[in-house]
Amino acid sequence: MDFTEAYSDRCSAVGLAARKGNVEMLRKLIEQGYSVDVPDNRRWVPIHEAAAHNRSECLKLLIRAAPSDDYINLKTFEGLCALHLSARYGSLESVRVLLEAGADPNEVTTEATTALFLAVENEHVDVVKLLLQHGANVKGPHSWSGWNSLHQASFQGCTEIMKILLEKGASEECVDDFGITPLFVAAQYGQLESLRLLISHGADINCQAKDRATPLLIAAQEGHTECVELLLSKGADPNLYCNEEDWQLPVHAAAEMGHEKILELLIPVTDRICDKGEGKVSPVYSAVYGGNKECLEMLLKEGYSPDAQECLNFDCRSPMCMVFQKEYFNFIDIFLKYGITLLGINLRHCLFHGKFTLFQHFLKLGCSLPSGDQLPEFLSSTLEAQQEYKEWLPYLLLAGFNPVNLMCRFWIFSVRENALNFILEFTNWKRLPPAVEQDLSDYKEESTWTPKSHFASIPSLSHLCRLEIRSLLTSERLRSDRFIRELPLPACLQDYLLYLDVLRAYALPEAEDYLRQREERAPSTSDSSAEDAERRDSCSASSR
Repeated sequence: MDFTEAYSDRCSAVGLAARKGNVEMLRKLIEQGYSVDVPDNRRWVPIHEAAAHNRSECLKLLIRAAPSDDYINLKTFEGLCALHLSARYGSLESVRVLLEAGADPNEVTTEATTALFLAVENEHVDVVKLLLQHGANVKGPHSWSGWNSLHQASFQGCTEIMKILLEKGASEECVDDFGITPLFVAAQYGQLESLRLLISHGADINCQAKDRATPLLIAAQEGHTECVELLLSKGADPNLYCNEEDWQLPVHAAAEMGHEKILELLIPVTDRICDKGEGKVSPVYSAVYGGNKECLEMLLKEGYSPDAQECLNFDCRSPMCMVFQKEYFNFIDIFLKYGITLLGINLRHCLFHGKFTLFQHFLKLGCSLPSGDQLPEFLSSTLEAQQEYKEWLPYLLLAGFNPVNLMCRFWIFSVRENALNFILEFTNWKRLPPAVEQDLSDYKEESTWTPKSHFASIPSLSHLCRLEIRSLLTSERLRSDRFIRELPLPACLQDYLLYLDVLRAYALPEAEDYLRQREERAPSTSDSSAEDAERRDSCSASSR
C-alpha cells in the first residue's frame, strides 16, 4: 500500500476541509456530527492534515471537538503524531497550538525520532526554538542509532541551530551507538564551519569512535582538505590508529583514497614506524590498493620503503605482490625506479599473469630465484605457463636456477614433453637424484615421452665442464650474458657457456638474438687479425 499520498476516495470530508484550511466547512461538518477521527490509507486523521499544512485555526476546532484526550497523540502508520508533522513541515503556529494544548514535545515516532529532531533535520530554526522553550529534550538520543539533534545539525552545517542547541545544554561530546560525536560528523562530511564551532566549544578533536577512527582519519579518507588543515592546526594527533587489526592511520586513508594534497600534509607529521615496523602496515600498500599512482610515488619520494613489511591482511609478502594481485602493472616502473628488491615470488606472479617479457626483465635486474617455501607455488605457476615455456624457461635456467628444483614427480608427469627434454639439457642427465631418475623412468613407461637420443649416452666432457663452470659463476653473474661475454674466451666458447647450441636446437628465439648480436659485434674478416681468424676456425672445427 502506498502511504505517500492520500487518495480522495479514502480521505474523509473533515480531513479534506482540514487539509485545505476551510474553517467554515470544517465547523459546519463538526456541528453536523461528522467524525474527526476517520483515518485515510496512511492512517492520517484530520488533525494530521491540519498540522502538516499549518492550518492552526482548523487545529483548534479539531482539538475542541476531540472525542478523547488521546486524540492529539494519535499516530500515523509511521508513528507520527500531529506535533511531529508540524515540526517536520515547519508549521510554527500549528506547533504552538499543539504544545499549548498539551502535546508532548518528547513523544517519539516508531524510529525513536522526536519533533525537535525533525525540526532540526528540516532546518526550521523558529520551530526548534519554540520546542526547546516547551521542554524538548536537547540531550537525549533521537533515533535508534543514538544520533541526535546536534549530530544532525553538524551533519547539515546548520551552525545557527547548533549554537541554539549548545546554548540550551547540548553536549558537544555526545555520542551515538558507534561512538561518533558531532565533531566527528563535521569532519566526515566536510562541514568546516560546524567543525570550527565545535572546536571553539572545546570538543575533543582526538575523539575516537568505537572502531578507533578519529576525526582526522575520517576527514583524510573523505578528502576534506580544509578540515584536515584545521584539525592539524588545532593539535589533532596523526598517529592515533584506527582498527587495531588493520593498523590504519590518517596517512593510510589519504593514500588509499588518492587525496594527494592531504597526503602531502600528513607525511611530515606521521611517525615512520608504520613504514616497515613489525605488525604494522605501510601506507605504500594503501596507495597500491587504492590504485593511486601519484600517491604511491609521493610516498616513495619522501622516503617510504618500496620493500615494505609483509602484509598479512592482504596476503602480500611485499607491495609488488599487491601490484600483481590488483593487476596494476603500470606501477611496476615506479617501484623499480625507487629500488625495490625483487623476490622469487614476483617471478611466479609474472608467470601466473602471462607477463613473460617482465619475467625476463626481472631476471636481468637481479631478481632472486625462487627457493625454499616459494618453490611449491612457483612450480604450480610453471605448469600453468608450460605451453609458453620458450618464453620463460630458458631465461630462468640461464640465470642459474637449478633445474632439479622443478623436477618433482608431479611436475614431470604434468609438463609438456619438449619442456622436459629442454630442462634435461641443463643437467648431468646421468647423475640425477635417484628419486628424479625413478620418476623419469616411470613417466617414460606410462607415457609417449621420447627422450632426446643423446640422453642415453654419458654427457660429453665439454657439457660437464659447462655445468661446472656455470655452477662456479653463481646465478648473480648469469643474469645476463654480459659477464660471460667479457670472459677472455673465444666467442664460440662463450656461446657454449650460454647454451646457444641448445637454444638453437630447440628453435628458441633467444638463440637468434645471440647470433645477431654476435654478428653485430664481430669485426669483418678483412679487419681482424690472422690469429683471431685462426682461433675462430679452431673453435668451429672442435664443435664439428
